[in-house]
Amino acid sequence: MELRHLRYFVAVAEALNLTRAAEKLFIAQPPLTRAIKQLEEEVGVELFIRKPRGLQLTTGGEYFLEQARQILNKVSGTINDTRRIAQHRKTLFSIGFVPSVFYGQLPFMVRRLRRNKNLEIVLHELKTREQVDALKAGKIDIGFGRVRIEDPDVEQTLLFDEPMIAAIPAGSPLTKRPPTLKDLSEWPMITFPSTPGPNFADMTQSLFHRYGLRVNVMQQVNDVQTALSLVASDMGFTLVPEQIRRVHREGVDYMPLDDHSITVPVIASRRKGENPNAVMRLANTILDELVENRLTGRYP
Repeated sequence: MELRHLRYFVAVAEALNLTRAAEKLFIAQPPLTRAIKQLEEEVGVELFIRKPRGLQLTTGGEYFLEQARQILNKVSGTINDTRRIAQHRKTLFSIGFVPSVFYGQLPFMVRRLRRNKNLEIVLHELKTREQVDALKAGKIDIGFGRVRIEDPDVEQTLLFDEPMIAAIPAGSPLTKRPPTLKDLSEWPMITFPSTPGPNFADMTQSLFHRYGLRVNVMQQVNDVQTALSLVASDMGFTLVPEQIRRVHREGVDYMPLDDHSITVPVIASRRKGENPNAVMRLANTILDELVENRLTGRYP
């Protein structure tokens, strides 16, 4: 399979017409038709349903389209990063992160690293599972997430446990006192992300199940910002890490939980067995300082 096959497929999937796709790609239709057929044979499934008035994506085709776009975007981003690094003769240091860890001290780490004029810092928003894959592929140098994932090629370090809090519609009866899990279980819940686990949504729902409580999940969304928007719309509550307090959203109140032992981890992931270079040693030094600030209550 070549990258051109993916580009051809995306063009056809977006146009749902071979003639229009061929015109967009500036190629003749017969070689485009052959390329799509070759791709289907290699993948082993039909990606399109042929109809008299055009094409329709199969279920497999819809999934393949999403993945093909991601692959092409990653290739394009890698090429651009490579050109930028070559032009400036800088060392590239790539960081993967889940959004909920970027409201605390991580931006200060990035800012400190950027003081080194010989460094080019690249950030990638990735789920923890994606961070592990990106580390193994060499796409990132360090990742920050919240989920434990066993992989022989990656080591994970617990930085600290962060209290969980509830984001609640402003004026709700739940804001009168720190709510218990039982209190919350009686209200609609919004979870994130909505992608396959293990993820933060699994962690929050398991809290209720651990105490024999049933939770009414009324909406699953992709990110914390959307979850907070739904909370502000009085659609329900959501559980978030404490550092999300820094996101000031009208219509949302943040409440500590009645049980202060309910926490969520912040985890750093690195390639296992790799001797840290000068940049990684610098990053580790900064990270140690930031973690110490967090553990001792000294916030920057």
